[in-house]
Amino acid sequence: MMVLGFTGGALGGHLGGWRHRDSFPTTTMQLQCMIEMAQIAERGGIDMMFLADGNGVRQMDRPELFAANSPSDRPAVFEPVTLFAAVAQHTKNIGLVATTTTTYEEPFSIARKFASLDHLSAGRAGWNLVTTQYVEDSKNFGRDEHMGRVDRYERAQESLDVVRALWDSWATDAFLQDKSTGRYLDPSRVRTIDHRGTHFSVKGPLNVARTPQGQPVVFMAGQSEAGKELAAYGGEGLFGTASSKAQAQAEYADIKGRMPKYGRPPAALKILPALSVFVGRTEAEADALFGELQRLISPTLAVNYLSKLVGFDVTGADLEGPMPQSPGESVGGTAIGRSVLDMATREGLSVRRTYERVLPSMGGNTVKGDPVQVADMMEDWYASKACDGFMLSMPVQPRSLRDFVELVVPELRRRGLRPPEYLGPTLRDNMGLAPPTDPFLAS
Repeated sequence: MMVLGFTGGALGGHLGGWRHRDSFPTTTMQLQCMIEMAQIAERGGIDMMFLADGNGVRQMDRPELFAANSPSDRPAVFEPVTLFAAVAQHTKNIGLVATTTTTYEEPFSIARKFASLDHLSAGRAGWNLVTTQYVEDSKNFGRDEHMGRVDRYERAQESLDVVRALWDSWATDAFLQDKSTGRYLDPSRVRTIDHRGTHFSVKGPLNVARTPQGQPVVFMAGQSEAGKELAAYGGEGLFGTASSKAQAQAEYADIKGRMPKYGRPPAALKILPALSVFVGRTEAEADALFGELQRLISPTLAVNYLSKLVGFDVTGADLEGPMPQSPGESVGGTAIGRSVLDMATREGLSVRRTYERVLPSMGGNTVKGDPVQVADMMEDWYASKACDGFMLSMPVQPRSLRDFVELVVPELRRRGLRPPEYLGPTLRDNMGLAPPTDPFLAS
């Protein structure tokens, strides 16, 4: 079954989306916007709502981009786990996937936050593990320099191991709460983890009971060599960054092919490339929305955003000349940026043509058309082993999400690609992921 999530930023997924007449009137720190989007998606049986996150205010050195507030910068947003604790009280089925960085957060705090969210949501929590690509974030955590890629991924893997060990520190049946005997818990059903590693020293146990899912679902992003290896090692959901079906198929086969050496079946990881959806009741209606949004972006703003995306300044380049290539890999470079540059080189794109391709999807893939055309593209990628589903980006919120639910979801269900209702109460159930073994019951 095709897995579907959506990126839950209230600004919408297009750089001009928040300016469109059908967008939310205001979005800054508006809980009701987040609740409304989650409820719309839940009506359509969408598996999860995903929130990216950062640890600082970005783009202050680029006034044009800073003033326009691109959807990926988020200068004023709720901390995502806290936000989802609130959203969970207004929803029943949709998964809630929040981002937390292993570079600047400790494993014990991560384990505790997501275990708490899993309980508060009755088994719908997911953790998007990131290593943080934005260099300036380091200065908010007492560091003058951002940690290098090798060290970040080494720390991330150790953090993942510690978090999972903490989630396993209590048995499912540890809390007896037997009023007749006075035994609230069984001391034999809990253990410390006593971890001592390169980056962390953690005794444990976690002060949260074993969660409804056993463990929250672990997501990752990034397609660097280190990112692929980490996903094969321990990821259960991966946000793909391929810019074409052929590239997606190659990455899908590559990452899945690495999993057996870690004793993991390929089905234990769901790969979900980003997909920006411009859908209308007719093809003409979809084209009209696309054109309206593109006209809301000036070339100056477009080039500033392109610079941010690829990780180096292209504002002085000739718009009709070839897209420049990176002068070197930055400490905080992203897989999406590399994918954009590869696409520009492969297709011989100018700077203007590159940003025209990138802006509708903010660096991911785009589909535009009526419900049948959108479903055709999604089915083709899914059937061709380019993905296990998609992480959807909605250009204008809440219009685009509502249109997808009302127009595309019925077509996907008609084709047997989506179930008529949620498959179960947990995010794991709806993603088709096996529950983790309780080590106390296995021993």
